Amino acid sequence: MNLDFSDDQKLLQSEARKFFDKEQACRRGRAVMDAESDLDQDLWNQIVSMGWTGIRIPEQYEGLGLGHLELCVVAEELGRSLAPVPYSSSVYLFTEILVKFANEDIKKDLLPKLVTGECVGTLALTEQLYAPTEDNINTKVSNDLISGKKIAVPDANAATHAIVVCQGDKGIELRLIDLSVKNCVLEKQATIDDTRGYAAIEFNNAPSTLIGDAENGWSMLQNTLDQAAVLFSFEQIGGAQAALDMATDYAKHRFAFGRAIGSYQGIKHKLADMYIALTLAKSNTYYGAWALSTDSSELSVAAATARVSSTEAFKLCAQENIQTHGGNGFTWEYDCHMFYRRAKVLSLNIGSLAVWKEKLISGLEKSNLASAN
Repeated sequence: MNLDFSDDQKLLQSEARKFFDKEQACRRGRAVMDAESDLDQDLWNQIVSMGWTGIRIPEQYEGLGLGHLELCVVAEELGRSLAPVPYSSSVYLFTEILVKFANEDIKKDLLPKLVTGECVGTLALTEQLYAPTEDNINTKVSNDLISGKKIAVPDANAATHAIVVCQGDKGIELRLIDLSVKNCVLEKQATIDDTRGYAAIEFNNAPSTLIGDAENGWSMLQNTLDQAAVLFSFEQIGGAQAALDMATDYAKHRFAFGRAIGSYQGIKHKLADMYIALTLAKSNTYYGAWALSTDSSELSVAAATARVSSTEAFKLCAQENIQTHGGNGFTWEYDCHMFYRRAKVLSLNIGSLAVWKEKLISGLEKSNLASAN
């Protein structure tokens, strides 16, 4: 595997970083929490105006028609800045499903609206505190009407549409639903990171439209989650890098007993552990990006590898950033808790660490079995 971003992709990343630095996205996230809002609408409108919501949408539907690597570099900067916008739900998940599996009528209707921000999407998957499987999805669809309840749907309060994972006559189906219908009731749910607008959604015979093949819903979902895992991994290493930078800067300039605290062994070891975990995560995440951009058969294993290492790296960097700041790290005024909150939420967004470790083990076993045969 040999991956490097092109000059154009690096330029896109540089411009994204400048934009989020200028807009002080982390400060905006704090304002969203203070106001108990669901997103920063102004920041979202600016992201839409730059066309980043249409990176993966083909030009015939008013999108930019770019690849996954362009999405990866934007995802990293979103993670670095903790931007309080529904980008991951709408772009990594909802848009990808429509682009890959929706029929032409749905594409013509919704893809241009996703580009302009008129439509914001999310994926409604989770029903219980345990991991969703092909057998424990209880939300039902009959005659195109959905009944059931989903919990912890990310960015649901900002979304106009959702793709609902439900049980049909032939197995798991992916169903498109307009969240404005009266048979669909949203209830806001508080989480550790209130910049993501989580909600429970109850469906009472809500009308829906089938996406893709009714017999292959579960495989379509798993393919989408593998792709999204790579993108979330970039978001996580962006957040981990920002936390490490914050801790390093503080260690250089905070003095105790006449010396910078970064000169003490206890702090040095913390920073070194953060750096090692992040470097490993970056390597695995780049492996995932390579597999994603080349449509490799290794995508499932690469995605799980990237997801596990980036989740662990962000968690460690967010925690140790607080510890490096000492008593200040536990205060509202410092931004340390913002990264800790986002690290916690992202670690569960498309499945917990345990789920992705299991997927990694299963993928490696299948790969070894195939090699042996």
